[in-house]
Amino acid sequence: MAEETKILVLGPTGAIGRHIVWASVKAGHPTFTLVRKNAVAIPKPTLITAANPESKEQLLESYQKSGVTLLEGDINDHASLVKAIKQVDVVICAAGRLLIEDQVKIIAAIKEAGNVKKFFPSEFGLDVDRHDALEPVREVFEEKAKIRRLVEEAGIPYTYLCCHAFTGYFMRNLSQLDTTVPPRDKVYIQGDGNVKGAYITEADVGTYTVKAAADSRTLNKAFHIRLPKNYLTFNEVVSLWEKKIGKTLERIYVPEEKVIEQIKG
Repeated sequence: MAEETKILVLGPTGAIGRHIVWASVKAGHPTFTLVRKNAVAIPKPTLITAANPESKEQLLESYQKSGVTLLEGDINDHASLVKAIKQVDVVICAAGRLLIEDQVKIIAAIKEAGNVKKFFPSEFGLDVDRHDALEPVREVFEEKAKIRRLVEEAGIPYTYLCCHAFTGYFMRNLSQLDTTVPPRDKVYIQGDGNVKGAYITEADVGTYTVKAAADSRTLNKAFHIRLPKNYLTFNEVVSLWEKKIGKTLERIYVPEEKVIEQIKG
């Protein structure tokens, strides 16, 4: 694949999509997004960044100023979707949880367009072919696995991006229920806290997704992001936080059976 890869990002204003767009722009790839008609607001003298968008409209305005091509269309409008896809090499879908099954429309459009070198369905979590989960997460895994099988059956070149745990989601409060900030007195830990997990910032998800888009080694594979220094047990994460605040927390371990009981409740 050429160094300059034309990339279309679907779901460009979401928590992950915006980072993929910025990473693509930074890497110098011709970057495209699909937006609904009249989605871009009247320009305002406001500095917008990936980390601090004031609104979706202003974020799209910032994209446009940065050289991103905004294509008018919608995944529910087959003709506009096919037209957009025909202009790019790679399609990356960063649609949210409620739109996972809607990707069948993207698959159909890619199949008709016939020019896509690589499709990234909306994954950005655990490898659904290698992990199991309790409800309600199991349903999400099953939906993503279903999309994978449809992509493969359609013969579409793909990459499944598995980046595990977002720091912005899990680290902002150390995975504590009913709080939005990290604890400073006591911390609840599921299980024994010794299972390794991979953590990654949302910005790095964008960076590695774009790198994978232009790398032929990721073709038709599940590509895992597992940065060595970010591959930690939860006990190790808590220790890092304790070191940062200079205080030892009371660690309360919740047995597996209790965790399952809480989930079912």
